[in-house]
Amino acid sequence: MFLKGCPLRCQWCANPEGRLPTLQLVYEARRCIGTQACGAACQAVCAPGAIRAGRDGKVVVDRRRCTICGDCIAPCPPRALEIAGQSMTAEDVLRLVEADGPFHARSGGGVTLSGGEPLAQAPFAARLLAAAKAAGIDTAVETSGYAPWDDLERVCRHANQVFYDVKCLDREKHRQSTGVDNARILKNLRTLCELLPQLPIVVRTPVVPGFNDSAAEIGAIAAFVHTLPRAVDHELLPYHRFGEPKYGKLGWRYPLPDVQPPSPQTIAELRRIAAAAGGGNGRAT
Repeated sequence: MFLKGCPLRCQWCANPEGRLPTLQLVYEARRCIGTQACGAACQAVCAPGAIRAGRDGKVVVDRRRCTICGDCIAPCPPRALEIAGQSMTAEDVLRLVEADGPFHARSGGGVTLSGGEPLAQAPFAARLLAAAKAAGIDTAVETSGYAPWDDLERVCRHANQVFYDVKCLDREKHRQSTGVDNARILKNLRTLCELLPQLPIVVRTPVVPGFNDSAAEIGAIAAFVHTLPRAVDHELLPYHRFGEPKYGKLGWRYPLPDVQPPSPQTIAELRRIAAAAGGGNGRAT
């Protein structure tokens, strides 16, 4: 389950629709069949005048005028226009999760809260995870760790597994690439290990070329993980560009147009370095 709202602005974010806590209009130009083909139905129902015909016949969205009313969604036959996000209660979500019960039983899976940042909606996330856990459903959280400690604790104590990002150790570099420094993130991780000693934690590091893909950077992160109060696993996740098309659909530019994914050989070498620097505190994968 992907929750909207995130305090970070990571340049490599693969889920940009999760950044804002509000609903957003998504427009996929390649699906638009043109205003002549459909009679400009979306344009006709747009009271704020946010939709007009472009030079190629396809619609253009003026996002400064758009009020996210959603009136243009139904009249669009090819579904070129959609709304990202919907308002749901914890009970609404739990019913969807429970409907997948047979799948959970076969796969050993459950419900994972991701985003965005689940801790940005801590009361909702905690209520949903508590209800899921009470129903016998396995629970997991993917988090940046950037939140007040009380919010992190109230959510994670209802999780069977936590995936926790550590992107780099340099505070200023972290601020430049994510919009926030990492002091709270690192402190929260250490506290989480201390106060919830039975909670399985996997530290994840996205390997982004030009940001943290050097032996020194990855070795330093692995060494930090080694200093945690207890053993945790450490995963290196190769940067990818799967989320790039989403930026255009939101009317945004992709921040890293020239950055390519690291090679398998690079990742293999960095995993070797991480395993060596970690000194055997958990596993580096």
